[in-house]
Amino acid sequence: MRNIAIGGGTGFIGKALTAHLVGQGCEVTLISRKKPADAQAGVRYLTWDQLKTAPDLLEGTEAIINLAGASLNQRWTPKAKQNIIESRLATVHAVAKLVQALREKPAVVVLGSAVAIYGTSLTETFREDSERRVVDFPSSVVQEWEDAADEIQGVRLVKLRTGVVLGNDGGAFPLMKLPYMLGFGGRIGSGKQWVPWIHVQDMVRLIEYCVLHPELRGPVNATAPEPVTNNRFGQTVGRIYRRPHWFPVPPFMIRAVLGELSLMLLEGQRVIPEKLLSQGFRFEYPTLEQALRQLMEEHQADRNV
Repeated sequence: MRNIAIGGGTGFIGKALTAHLVGQGCEVTLISRKKPADAQAGVRYLTWDQLKTAPDLLEGTEAIINLAGASLNQRWTPKAKQNIIESRLATVHAVAKLVQALREKPAVVVLGSAVAIYGTSLTETFREDSERRVVDFPSSVVQEWEDAADEIQGVRLVKLRTGVVLGNDGGAFPLMKLPYMLGFGGRIGSGKQWVPWIHVQDMVRLIEYCVLHPELRGPVNATAPEPVTNNRFGQTVGRIYRRPHWFPVPPFMIRAVLGELSLMLLEGQRVIPEKLLSQGFRFEYPTLEQALRQLMEEHQADRNV
């Protein structure tokens, strides 16, 4: 497939995905609320408002990838919660209407979802056929996203249940690494909670893989095959970056600073990408040590340029 549209292509994952697809020779259209100031050469830009009145601008598009919507990684004030829900649902509804309006339907629609849909557990392992459980704000939001996505009819639909995406240019990792670089790294809470993670390059590759492989549909866990506990995550960061792992952060401190958002640090899920593995997808960075070592080397190379 060579003609691909990306909603939310100006975000952390979207930028990496766009660069990869352009490098593969694809014609990429980015859909956002407004054209960004740092527009990328060779990429076409459209707004959601433009497509409301002129959906034919995307005729001939072979795949739509929607990563748009407000991030869960913000303090969950009542206003923020409303924005998270409304922004996500708005873009899902927009994609559904767009697909319905197109005379020539895309072969596939890939929508960003999240592993929060499984709820949390210290002992269970979650695969794509695991039960969805609404136990908190994140899981309820993600269930609404996925239910709304079922409005998209007549095309193959993939729901990417994403974990923590690791990269140097955005996402959670720079903040997760910061305490270690300051010499105060350590486990958060008990340290036993699971961290379902994935390297950004593998995230980009698996999105492309889902587009190209028609046997993949429905929920797809977008996580590395070896999840780790929070304590092991921190130990690995400390070892790779040669920083101490010694300063435990008590739960009450995280709750005081982050409020309800602390759920995402104090609780977690052990998630396995069973569908991708069964279909033959190969991770470039299957272990956390491999992923962090590459990120460290990339960061050092960028500093030396």
